[in-house]
Amino acid sequence: MDRSGIDNVLAQLNAASVTASGSKKLSASEGEVAGVDFSQTLKAAVDQVNDAQQSAGQMTRDFVSGESDKNLHEVMISLQKANISFQSMIQVRNKLVTAYQEIMNMQV
Repeated sequence: MDRSGIDNVLAQLNAASVTASGSKKLSASEGEVAGVDFSQTLKAAVDQVNDAQQSAGQMTRDFVSGESDKNLHEVMISLQKANISFQSMIQVRNKLVTAYQEIMNMQV
Protein backbone atom coordinates (compact mmCIF):
# COMPACT_ATOMS: atom_id res chain seq x y z
CA MET A 1 0.00 0.00 0.00
CA ASP A 2 1.16 3.53 -0.72
CA ARG A 3 2.84 5.10 2.33
CA SER A 4 1.40 8.55 1.59
CA GLY A 5 -2.11 7.03 1.64
CA ILE A 6 -1.49 5.58 5.09
CA ASP A 7 -0.10 8.89 6.33
CA ASN A 8 -3.13 10.69 4.91
CA VAL A 9 -5.55 8.33 6.67
CA LEU A 10 -3.64 8.70 9.95
CA ALA A 11 -3.71 12.49 9.63
CA GLN A 12 -7.47 12.40 9.03
CA LEU A 13 -8.00 10.13 12.03
CA ASN A 14 -5.91 12.41 14.25
CA ALA A 15 -7.82 15.47 13.04
CA ALA A 16 -11.14 13.71 13.67
CA SER A 17 -9.95 12.71 17.14
CA VAL A 18 -9.02 16.29 18.03
CA THR A 19 -12.32 17.56 16.65
CA ALA A 20 -14.35 14.89 18.45
CA SER A 21 -12.66 15.60 21.76
CA GLY A 22 -13.83 19.20 21.51
CA SER A 23 -10.44 20.52 22.50
CA LYS A 24 -9.62 24.08 21.65
CA LYS A 25 -6.84 25.05 19.32
CA LEU A 26 -4.90 28.20 18.64
CA SER A 27 -5.79 30.16 15.55
CA ALA A 28 -2.74 30.39 13.32
CA SER A 29 -3.45 33.91 12.08
CA GLU A 30 -4.49 35.67 15.29
CA GLY A 31 -3.08 33.49 18.04
CA GLU A 32 -6.46 33.45 19.79
CA VAL A 33 -8.21 30.45 21.25
CA ALA A 34 -10.91 29.33 18.81
CA GLY A 35 -13.71 26.92 19.71
CA VAL A 36 -14.89 24.09 17.51
CA ASP A 37 -18.14 24.84 15.67
CA PHE A 38 -20.18 21.65 15.97
CA SER A 39 -22.54 22.32 13.08
CA GLN A 40 -19.72 23.07 10.65
CA THR A 41 -17.82 19.98 11.77
CA LEU A 42 -20.90 17.81 11.34
CA LYS A 43 -21.67 19.29 7.92
CA ALA A 44 -18.07 18.72 6.80
CA ALA A 45 -18.26 15.08 7.93
CA VAL A 46 -21.55 14.52 6.08
CA ASP A 47 -20.13 16.19 2.97
CA GLN A 48 -17.06 13.96 3.18
CA VAL A 49 -19.24 10.84 3.33
CA ASN A 50 -21.31 12.11 0.41
CA ASP A 51 -18.19 12.79 -1.62
CA ALA A 52 -16.90 9.27 -0.92
CA GLN A 53 -20.21 7.77 -2.05
CA GLN A 54 -20.38 9.93 -5.17
CA SER A 55 -16.79 9.06 -6.07
CA ALA A 56 -17.37 5.34 -5.55
CA GLY A 57 -20.55 5.48 -7.63
CA GLN A 58 -18.81 7.30 -10.46
CA MET A 59 -15.88 4.90 -10.34
CA THR A 60 -18.32 1.97 -10.53
CA ARG A 61 -20.17 3.46 -13.49
CA ASP A 62 -16.91 4.14 -15.30
CA PHE A 63 -15.66 0.61 -14.64
CA VAL A 64 -18.88 -1.01 -15.86
CA SER A 65 -18.93 1.08 -19.02
CA GLY A 66 -15.24 0.36 -19.67
CA GLU A 67 -14.23 4.04 -19.56
CA SER A 68 -11.96 3.64 -16.54
CA ASP A 69 -8.40 2.38 -16.27
CA LYS A 70 -9.07 1.25 -12.68
CA ASN A 71 -8.93 -2.41 -11.71
CA LEU A 72 -11.84 -4.23 -10.11
CA HIS A 73 -10.07 -4.32 -6.73
CA GLU A 74 -9.66 -0.52 -6.77
CA VAL A 75 -13.38 -0.10 -7.48
CA MET A 76 -14.28 -2.54 -4.69
CA ILE A 77 -11.96 -0.78 -2.23
CA SER A 78 -13.58 2.53 -3.09
CA LEU A 79 -17.03 1.05 -2.52
CA GLN A 80 -15.98 -0.43 0.82
CA LYS A 81 -14.49 2.89 1.96
CA ALA A 82 -17.75 4.63 1.10
CA ASN A 83 -19.72 1.95 2.94
CA ILE A 84 -17.54 2.14 6.06
CA SER A 85 -17.73 5.94 6.15
CA PHE A 86 -21.52 5.77 5.80
CA GLN A 87 -21.83 3.16 8.56
CA SER A 88 -19.63 5.31 10.81
CA MET A 89 -21.83 8.32 10.14
CA ILE A 90 -24.91 6.28 11.07
CA GLN A 91 -23.27 5.25 14.36
CA VAL A 92 -22.43 8.87 15.16
CA ARG A 93 -26.02 9.85 14.37
CA ASN A 94 -27.32 7.11 16.67
CA LYS A 95 -25.05 8.34 19.49
CA LEU A 96 -26.25 11.91 18.97
CA VAL A 97 -29.90 10.84 19.07
CA THR A 98 -29.27 8.83 22.25
CA ALA A 99 -27.51 11.79 23.88
CA TYR A 100 -30.35 14.12 22.86
CA GLN A 101 -32.94 11.74 24.31
CA GLU A 102 -31.01 11.48 27.57
CA ILE A 103 -30.78 15.26 27.85
CA MET A 104 -34.50 15.64 27.14
CA ASN A 105 -35.33 13.07 29.84
CA MET A 106 -33.32 14.91 32.50
CA GLN A 107 -35.33 16.47 35.26
CA VAL A 108 -34.71 20.13 35.81
